[in-house]
Amino acid sequence: MNHVIRSVWPDEWRQVRDLRLDALRDPVAHLAFLETYEDAAAKSDAFWKERTAGAAVGVVDRQQLVAVGDDGVWGGSVTVLVEEAGSVDPFGQLVEENQGHLVGVFVRPEHRGAAAGVTGALFDAALLWSWGIGLERVRLFVHEKNGRAEAFYRKAGFRPTGRSVPMPGDTGQRELEFVITRGE
Repeated sequence: MNHVIRSVWPDEWRQVRDLRLDALRDPVAHLAFLETYEDAAAKSDAFWKERTAGAAVGVVDRQQLVAVGDDGVWGGSVTVLVEEAGSVDPFGQLVEENQGHLVGVFVRPEHRGAAAGVTGALFDAALLWSWGIGLERVRLFVHEKNGRAEAFYRKAGFRPTGRSVPMPGDTGQRELEFVITRGE
């Protein structure tokens, strides 16, 4: 199946919500996301409308990209957040330089793997968008026990920085930072 990679539109909040809820049902969601299914499912329609509009086509500080199949089904998604130097990141750390931050990476199981190419296409589009707005660095964090995701990130050209942050909630577990710079 072919997929078109594109930014979401503000009126697609239901699809954004449904894909996020599916992501949070994934067997490794506890390693991949900082949110539970129950918390996300309890959010109002107004929340999902605002969230979608805030990362839709034309927004300059964040962008949610989706892979839409020939059948109209969304096969996956990734969101790029723009972090400005001097701001504080989601882990409470000071951001040292302007950069992109990839979050919410999810590809439906039936669209995973090299043959499908969905994850790679989403990452290519996220990096293209980041470079297009002038960013020179994009990072992401991966749970220390999420080997499948880490292997893909390495294959996509991201490299570990050696920096890690504790998982929220004082679980004793860590998130590892990976980065790619323009031209790598």
